[in-house]
Amino acid sequence: MKLNLDKQESEFLNKAISHWEKEQLVSTEQAQALRNSVEVKGFDWMRLAKYSFWIALICGGIAIGSLIINDAIINWIKSLYYTPDVVIAIGSGALAAGAFYLGRRRETLFPERVFSNEATIFTGVLFTACCIAYLGKTFDNGSGHYSLLFLISVFIYGFLGWQLNSRLIWLFALVSLGSWFGTETGYQTRWSYYFLGMNYPLRFVAFGVILLAACYLLRGRNWVKPFWELTYVVGLLYLFLSLWLLSIFGNFGELERWFEVKQISLFYWGFFLAAVAAGFLLYGLRSKDAIAREFGITFLLIFIYTEYFECLWNHIPYTLFFAILAASFWLIGRRAEKIWNLDALKDSIG
Repeated sequence: MKLNLDKQESEFLNKAISHWEKEQLVSTEQAQALRNSVEVKGFDWMRLAKYSFWIALICGGIAIGSLIINDAIINWIKSLYYTPDVVIAIGSGALAAGAFYLGRRRETLFPERVFSNEATIFTGVLFTACCIAYLGKTFDNGSGHYSLLFLISVFIYGFLGWQLNSRLIWLFALVSLGSWFGTETGYQTRWSYYFLGMNYPLRFVAFGVILLAACYLLRGRNWVKPFWELTYVVGLLYLFLSLWLLSIFGNFGELERWFEVKQISLFYWGFFLAAVAAGFLLYGLRSKDAIAREFGITFLLIFIYTEYFECLWNHIPYTLFFAILAASFWLIGRRAEKIWNLDALKDSIG
């Protein structure tokens, strides 16, 4: 079987083989055999399929939206206003069950149609959300405790994701879990700006830490193996995005108070982000954890550029500002290109 590489990878490997041949590290016959073992990758049809299905969903939504503008459709929707919430909830639940059944069946019959199957399951996810929302309206007692709907969603999506072995549904369970945490802490404080002295970004730093701790405690358990990496990534996203927002806004709950302070006075939150990112970077390098390493590198760069914008945007000419920015990205690109080429070479040799 030939090694399938894209054009740039193939050109790099051919240059390496020619260098080895010139230095007599390999014979002419071996060099030719190496060249013959490589073929240039054709068009990336899988990526096209993935984007096409997502665009199809977006366009379908736009089509439905444009249909709703029609006067006849608007009048029909108005007539639905008096439809009992429980009827809409049951109907949405039935449509969700049908979408999940169809998606599961398609996965069995047409496993190669990955993205169309995911699109079908995603439709079921949307109808499930609609069902839960209208059930909430049905049993609403005016308390405003709608965070319970997100908690119900966590269990429903979690069960469905585990039962159908769907990472997409599991992702919605994790998003619902974060939504429940945010709305529940807001409800418990009567929607004040702080919960136990923490604004929303700081709360979600704690939430990200708890989710990551749960990941490590559950690592190796058979039932969570298919979803462990996704949960790990989402936990890191919660943690680092919250830290990044914290580096900008600090522990302020009110924008008015934030506007009154100078950004430089919040520098310690930025260094906290940098320290956590550097810690994950070092951990990733030592333990060969690619996810931790990449998150560490990414948010270390985000921290540097955030501080750059905050400190210099209004203090140096825009020409110099963007010139420095362009030069820095060029240097990062060159360095990344060298590392990528070395990795490609190692993979080819290996």
